[in-house]
Amino acid sequence: MSITVEQLSPRKQETLRIAEWPIWECPPSAFAWHYDQEESCYILEGEVTVQTADQEVQIGPGDYVTFPKGLDCRWTVHKAVRKHYLFR
Repeated sequence: MSITVEQLSPRKQETLRIAEWPIWECPPSAFAWHYDQEESCYILEGEVTVQTADQEVQIGPGDYVTFPKGLDCRWTVHKAVRKHYLFR
């Protein structure tokens, strides 16, 4: 079970209708998180490190990130984050 990070073309962003997804914001902080559902998100602002037992991922503006269902991780928000998100 791993986190995927990719860059999307403007066309792909439009196809996914990311601009219509809700927005979540978080100030600099650190917290544990468990994903009950798969989440896809598109990072608008901020810098975050997400750690799992097997992986450490740096995410920032322009990253499209998928967190699998069942994932346990720790978020460290270095710079306030603002993202579009969608649970599936």
